[in-house]
Amino acid sequence: MARNARGGVLRAVGAFIITVTLTLLLALLAAVLALRWIDPPTSAFMLAARFEAALQSDRRYQTDYQWRSLEQISPQAALAVIASEDQQFPYHAGFDFTSIRAAVRAHEQGARLRGASTISQQVAKNLFFWSGRSFIRKALEALGTVGHGIYGVEAASRHFFRVPAARLTAPQAALLAAVLPNPRRLHAEAPSRYVLAQRDRILQQMANLGGPAYLRSIGPAENLRSRAN
Repeated sequence: MARNARGGVLRAVGAFIITVTLTLLLALLAAVLALRWIDPPTSAFMLAARFEAALQSDRRYQTDYQWRSLEQISPQAALAVIASEDQQFPYHAGFDFTSIRAAVRAHEQGARLRGASTISQQVAKNLFFWSGRSFIRKALEALGTVGHGIYGVEAASRHFFRVPAARLTAPQAALLAAVLPNPRRLHAEAPSRYVLAQRDRILQQMANLGGPAYLRSIGPAENLRSRAN
């Protein structure tokens, strides 16, 4: 009798876990589909930062975020992010399996786990998931923060350079891209020698890709948006 009771409890727990998992997946799917027509009002990163500030009673914390469509952003910004984060962006469907396999092999051989995320995965992470470097989060991921409370290229452009995102120059865009990997440690307002070196590397990569003409060669803005979403 006790064995049957335990079996019933396990089945109930299993059914509950499956139900919760399916509900979360359906909610995530609905949210992704909604973003094709609705500009995202916030993100998981913004909510987490706001919650952290509340726990620390930081009343000075404010979220600076202004949505802009790709057409309202300088082509230099899009080029800088592609050059810095995902140069295979035009050629994959959201996952760069070559880079993922290389990262897994290197980790198995004792190397530190390095990122192999595409721009599409990073967008998913910032919108729906959390920060961190683990295979669990990488699996869930399937641009964001650029300073304390500053989210998105429009807010960053106005905060650091006093210009709208549409007027970003190549060096400015490359500098923002240089701090994306760790905006809490890397600073656009007072760039270290490392950040400046990264900016120069990104500028060189932007030139190697062919400059803004590269974006025109891979199709209209709709193509870039559909790949990132």
